[in-house]
Amino acid sequence: MTIQPPLATQPSRNALSLDRRSLFRAGVLGAGLAAIPLSAAASVMRGFTHGVASGEPGATHVLLWTRYAGEGAATLRFEVSESADFGKVVSGGEVQSSPDRDGCVKSVANGLEPDRWYYYRFIAPGGAMSDIGRTRTLPVGDSARFRLAVVGCSNFGFGWFNAYAHIAETDQTDLVIHTGDYIYEYGAGTYPEVKDAPPGRRLGPQSEIVALADYRLRYATYRSDPDLQRLHQLFPMVAVPDDHESANDAYRDGAENHQPETEGSWDGRKRAAMQAYREWMPISDEPWAKYDIGTLATIFRLETRLVGRDKPFDVSDIIKGVEGDPGRLAAALDSFRDGAWRNPERSLMGAEQEAWLYRGMRDSRAAGTIWQVLAQQVVMTSMTLSLPDLDGVIASLPDNVRQRLKVVNAATRAGLPFNMDAWDGYPAARSRLLGAAQDADANLVVLAGDSHNGWASNLDRAGAPAGIEFAGHSVTSPGAEYYLPLIKPQDFAERQVAGNVQLQWADTGQRGYMAVELTPARVTTEYRFLQGIKTRSTVLAGTKRITSEAGSQTLDVG
Repeated sequence: MTIQPPLATQPSRNALSLDRRSLFRAGVLGAGLAAIPLSAAASVMRGFTHGVASGEPGATHVLLWTRYAGEGAATLRFEVSESADFGKVVSGGEVQSSPDRDGCVKSVANGLEPDRWYYYRFIAPGGAMSDIGRTRTLPVGDSARFRLAVVGCSNFGFGWFNAYAHIAETDQTDLVIHTGDYIYEYGAGTYPEVKDAPPGRRLGPQSEIVALADYRLRYATYRSDPDLQRLHQLFPMVAVPDDHESANDAYRDGAENHQPETEGSWDGRKRAAMQAYREWMPISDEPWAKYDIGTLATIFRLETRLVGRDKPFDVSDIIKGVEGDPGRLAAALDSFRDGAWRNPERSLMGAEQEAWLYRGMRDSRAAGTIWQVLAQQVVMTSMTLSLPDLDGVIASLPDNVRQRLKVVNAATRAGLPFNMDAWDGYPAARSRLLGAAQDADANLVVLAGDSHNGWASNLDRAGAPAGIEFAGHSVTSPGAEYYLPLIKPQDFAERQVAGNVQLQWADTGQRGYMAVELTPARVTTEYRFLQGIKTRSTVLAGTKRITSEAGSQTLDVG
């Protein structure tokens, strides 16, 4: 792949000098982010155990987070300043740290100026201080550009969070968007298997996480990662939970990876998962929200997992008992395709959130806002699996794998998608959303994660353009190269693009993140691929830049 230069960097209004040397001199990159075990960092010794973070930015406010492990409850102060020496404090207040919330604290700093970078810190009783964090507010009115770093699917056991490190090192970001799977629930040796895990990535707890204490410890493990701490320290984040923050393929009433007979009620596990998520993440308690980037864009943070999602279909249930009979298999898939799969009552978001989003897109465009951006979890592109004829090359595979591949090919021949856990499993709900975008005359940009692969698509409804989608590859979780080892990733990507009319570009074999730049004229996404994840490194293997002009609803993949 041709290596292209990163997106151009220009100083933002009130920009700060933020090269790595100056950050260390100013104390912004203190001991808590040095390349040493964080358990030995000075901030940990002071009682601040996992750095600082910020999120939920607005024009005049931002949410601040830290964790303080003192003796019982404690009253912390927070301060916000335009300078790293805190010569003038422009906002502040007090917040209570308590073991009831695992020592995690969140508070909103108000009274800030729009489109400004700020420093912040927390102060414990006795004067001990947290690391210094950096955050920013959102612009009002016209804005020349706004830059997003879009990340997702960060499995601690598979490797190092080099994508996070690259975002911090290049410092070309105004806001980080995490599309979900911030943590994974599996026990050690499950996903990844022991053979796939690099040294130094010991998971806590070692078992699958089910109870509140388990989820808290898993977040503590992830947040001990120095590159994740640095990411949170330097940028505000908007985050959406996907399934692995609770359990694989989660939905409103259950999950594929939840067994009530041994793991208790789903409602109890779901409450525990979301409590820990809200404690440890710099987010509000609102399940969905919007963020106005002046007149440039409205970002809608969606919830597509635990609130309104109906149970995902499992094709193996549809074809149970007829797998070995090609005629009956085809008939079962055809009946499913024309019936249950198209059920207009099925939803990912639920009626309340759907109404909120459709109204929000309409209001955003009516106010003259250029871009309507969905920060959400799963791929929206309509996509079937385009596999070659594997009959001659899968003889060495286990029986269950051969059968699964045959079922996938049969589903493709029936015109069915391969991922029923994505929007493809809810075609009526997707049609409603895209129809609402068309009715609003929206410049719709969908950001997605979940699949571990990079996809870029032109979205349409009934043949009419409806928007574009940038679906990001994972930070560490394996992509198609892991699941389809008999097919070269480049060959698979090319087959997918050729076999799916909406799909314009794909990469199915690399890890990294998306750098998304919004301007009044266009949106540009640069897919950035890290050289590897088994050791700590910020070296890029390559990039791919894709653009779309405002109003075109069409990608230029170059």
